[in-house]
Amino acid sequence: MPKELDKAYEPASVEQRIYAQWERSAGFGPTGDGEPYCIVQPPPNVTGVLHIGHALDNSLQDAIIRRKRMQGYRALWLPGTDHAGIATQNVVERELAKEGLSRNDLGREAFVERVWEWKRHSGGRIVEQLKRLGSSCDWSRERFTMDDGLSRAVREIFTRLYDEKLIYRGSRIINWCPRCQTALSDIEVEHRDVEGELVQLAYPLKDDTGEIVIATTRVETMLGDTGVAVNPKDERYRDLVGKTAVLPIVGRELPIVADDAVDFEFGTGALKVTPALDPTDFEIGERHGLPAVNVLTAQAHITEDGGEFAGMDRYAARKAVTEKLRSMGVVREETRPYVHSVGHCYRCGTEVEPWLSDQWFVKVRPLAERAIEAVRNGDTRFVPQRYERNYMDWMENLRDWCISRQLWWGHRIPVYTCANGHEFASREEPKACPVDKNEDLTQDPDVLDTWFSSALWPFSTLGWPDETQDLRQYYPTSVLVTGYDIITFWVSRMMMMGLYAMNAVPFPDVHVHGMVRDFRGKKMSKSFGNVVDPLELLDKYGADALRMTLVRSATLGGDVPIAEQWVEGDRNFANKLWNASRFVFMNLGDEATPLPPKHHRTLADNWILSRLATVTEQVDAAMEAYDFATAAQMLRQFTWSEFCDWYIEWAKGPLTSGDEAREAAARGMLTVVLKTILELLHPLMPFITEELHTAMDGQSAMSARWPSADRDLVDHDAEGTFEFVQSVVSALRRFRADHQIPTSVRPDTTIAVPDAERRSVLVSEIERVRVVARWGEITLTDTGQAATGHARLVVSGAEIFIPMAGLFDVDAETTRLDKEIERLRSDADRIRAKLGNTDFVGKAPDEVVEQQRDRLAENETAAARLAEAREELRRR
Repeated sequence: MPKELDKAYEPASVEQRIYAQWERSAGFGPTGDGEPYCIVQPPPNVTGVLHIGHALDNSLQDAIIRRKRMQGYRALWLPGTDHAGIATQNVVERELAKEGLSRNDLGREAFVERVWEWKRHSGGRIVEQLKRLGSSCDWSRERFTMDDGLSRAVREIFTRLYDEKLIYRGSRIINWCPRCQTALSDIEVEHRDVEGELVQLAYPLKDDTGEIVIATTRVETMLGDTGVAVNPKDERYRDLVGKTAVLPIVGRELPIVADDAVDFEFGTGALKVTPALDPTDFEIGERHGLPAVNVLTAQAHITEDGGEFAGMDRYAARKAVTEKLRSMGVVREETRPYVHSVGHCYRCGTEVEPWLSDQWFVKVRPLAERAIEAVRNGDTRFVPQRYERNYMDWMENLRDWCISRQLWWGHRIPVYTCANGHEFASREEPKACPVDKNEDLTQDPDVLDTWFSSALWPFSTLGWPDETQDLRQYYPTSVLVTGYDIITFWVSRMMMMGLYAMNAVPFPDVHVHGMVRDFRGKKMSKSFGNVVDPLELLDKYGADALRMTLVRSATLGGDVPIAEQWVEGDRNFANKLWNASRFVFMNLGDEATPLPPKHHRTLADNWILSRLATVTEQVDAAMEAYDFATAAQMLRQFTWSEFCDWYIEWAKGPLTSGDEAREAAARGMLTVVLKTILELLHPLMPFITEELHTAMDGQSAMSARWPSADRDLVDHDAEGTFEFVQSVVSALRRFRADHQIPTSVRPDTTIAVPDAERRSVLVSEIERVRVVARWGEITLTDTGQAATGHARLVVSGAEIFIPMAGLFDVDAETTRLDKEIERLRSDADRIRAKLGNTDFVGKAPDEVVEQQRDRLAENETAAARLAEAREELRRR
């Protein structure tokens, strides 16, 4: 007999208990002898706290891995965290600052030990938060990007690349944070619109024949100009190419060159070339042999090359240089405020400088070529396919990768130089130089970009460079689930490194999801005040509700809108499932009841089994195609509407009939359908389904077999016939709702059904129709005609005649309907005007526009239905 359920579902107590049971049972690890299936979890930062993007990403991965377990795969979901170089170092430096200390006070070795101490005591909070979400990772295999095994993998891959001359030291423009004193990757730079100024400056020509006017937002950098560039297609400057301009203040001669990189739509179309402080300028400088003069220090102060401005910080120099140029009469125009996008350090918020610096780089072209070909020939596919273009655009235009960071926390670059100047890379801590055996060695002080170790994640976590059993079984992994924002920074690098180290792609499928946004489709931002905290939603509504909302909203490849009321709605869905299960359990006996044979099934039985078979097949296909939103929507609609609202109501008839055979058949039906629903829902809503499945028969939903569709149960005739019965009930319910008839009033009615077969069906189902619709006496005829004072409802295959006397005052009801129709139509007109506004449709997120269209359709449908009801009243 099923376990008795509490009256209400309380997620907090159930989820904690269930997760503890799962961990004790060691059910998250791979078991059995099925085909291997592996997902490596994108490692969150060790400093991180669960945000809504993590919640989406992990809900999708968990849905995949739970279904694969249920399908009999030897499924592994391998978790871990990222050491997050700059983020973690900043956290610990802030702690030191509270003690009046800096990292330099401690020294490198003591500082790194302090970071490890912080990691042991405070790092990894996000792991516990992921457990709250229900993530069924194999925590016994949890990795950290700086654990011993992964550190060994990093040194191995670095040394191989170095020895093959695919890693080199060179001067390039990098993103530089003057506050954190380190290079940053592009993904670590946040671009924000700021109000600055656009200043046009006149550079005189050396031959005194005129001037060339340039435009800049960073006036202080003109001190480092070494040339002027124009587009060769720009007719305005064709005669100036090859001439020389003179740099005001400094007096440096500037060759005027033609280069296709110049955007002649920006400013004056003439570009001041500062090779040391701009990536485009650097490339122009290399093409035309222009020297690089770096006028900014690492602290973003002006260098000695800045003459009288030396020592000023960049902002003070910007004002001082502009004032000097004004006094010289070379300022032609100043635009203030001029809004433009400026990069900021993602950790400290400081404005980032493009800065010429000696750094370590990976020569990516040889690696990228194989990664491009692997996608082109189908070894790895993107789902949806359109994101393949993002990947290709990035890979085909890839610049060498700056991998060095001026930090202390991270994988220190394993390059050493002996006292005699010999440089080498080493897999182990060397005792002497391999060239001359000199033991006086200095290691490079920089650490590697965090993305370097992350690029090795799919194989390093499985034991590489050792040939482990996990590596043999699970590489290539089966799928990567990630947001489109890191296709370029992470997916591309994993592809390159996987092919380089393993000679195979790291995953055949990349499932790309969108970014979580607010319900209007707007980007979440603290400044907008629209950030959704998943931890608060977990506390308030439970993990299953949050997961269901995220997955339902994650349409294939699109951004993911979310609102708290939607999570509340899915909490209500969980309650609906709980209450339906509670009803079923109360009606099940001590013995397991099988599915009744066909001759004992009712029309409703055959209908629900047919729908269950179809939904099972469609859900399975959708999940196999990574279309989780469709799967979730179908399951939710089937469970709530078809099973709970229709089938259970119909099953109450046989359950209370007093006929033992009919009762047993109903119990068997309820058992089979509910059990299948719980198993289909389990990957999406694991906690409540585990609790209910275990309560039902003592078996864990997590270890149940994934349902397969029984096509023999598909019965289109039963579906069509029961839908006819449903249409009659719906018409009666709608009439009651439209005219606000209290449920205590049970009107009589006559239903005319010309088709004898359908009329016979309605005769056999009439008692359930009457009870479910909460109606009075129902008379069935083959033909009918509405008499005066009767309302006439038409459904496909039947006419319904309802006497209105005593139900409501027809005149008053007509007036009420007039007002409601007017309200709906006014609202529809307002929405229609909004949708007719090209500015709104062009700028609003697609989700918002679609919501307005849906609302318009709902209003139009409701107004039309009420207008029909009103006209029916007027005719009577």
